[in-house]
Amino acid sequence: MSGLFALLDDIAALARLTTASLDDIAGAAGRAGAKAAGVVVDDAAVTPPRYVQGLKPERELSIIWRIAKGSLRNKIVFILPVALILSQFAPWLLTPILMVGGCYLAYEGAEKLWEYFSGHSEHPEERDEKVAADPAENERRVVSGAVRTDFILSAEIMVIALNEVASEGIVARAIILAVVAVAITALVYGAVALIVKMDDVGLALAERGSGPVASFGRGLVKAMPIVLTTLSVVGVAAMLWVGGHILLVGTDELGFSPIYDLVHHLEVAVADATGVLGGFLGWLTNTVGSAILGVVVGAVIVAVAHLIPKRRKKDDAAGTADA
Repeated sequence: MSGLFALLDDIAALARLTTASLDDIAGAAGRAGAKAAGVVVDDAAVTPPRYVQGLKPERELSIIWRIAKGSLRNKIVFILPVALILSQFAPWLLTPILMVGGCYLAYEGAEKLWEYFSGHSEHPEERDEKVAADPAENERRVVSGAVRTDFILSAEIMVIALNEVASEGIVARAIILAVVAVAITALVYGAVALIVKMDDVGLALAERGSGPVASFGRGLVKAMPIVLTTLSVVGVAAMLWVGGHILLVGTDELGFSPIYDLVHHLEVAVADATGVLGGFLGWLTNTVGSAILGVVVGAVIVAVAHLIPKRRKKDDAAGTADA
């Protein structure tokens, strides 16, 4: 009988240990998720309006669901195992890989600026014609582009979360990152779905007669195009900010600190000089500095990307003329 009690005591101790471990994992996941919250805001701004504008309303949720699945696949299938392996065996590689992603985000944002200021952006009429011509192919292209951009943002989220729990064992890190991946994906794309369907909610409310609820619904319907357009602008700014910030921090971690030090000193100076608003204005200074770096790096990549095809065409034309 004493052996049975000893066994039960061991089981109880193991249960307490398991509960404590789960509490530790939950707490670590919460800290890691909170640390990555800034990028979550960027992710929510980048994703929704840019990829559902011009699509049929009844297809919006389907598109968002497909992007959400792609985002979760990015985090769980690709980023999580690679991040764990690199953090275990080659942690020095994480920063350069993340900086490549930062360059891509800066390029995406700078290209949008170039299209806008050069007048080469696609007109709504042209986009609508493409959608009507092949809606299935257009949806595939939209989902593919969104998931590709999401990959970079997801990578930063996962690396930030990983840095927060670097002292945990590899199994605990894997569980924590999986929890963060699922929670953040649900949060971001739940918010995205809510944003893009608010006009339908407003329309339903507007059809309820002439009371305050109907007035609110009509106001919601009128406001949503403005909200979506604003979010599109914010999304481009967020790509430049996030891409620039990745590069700013990455160059410092790799030993080249002048740019990071300049932005950091400006941030501290503004924060110290502005009293109560110091925290916000200091953060804003860092954000603007990161965005400027994103614009500069992105502009260089855009210039190279546009010059290479032109050079090839010129060379081809010269070769044809010589022949």
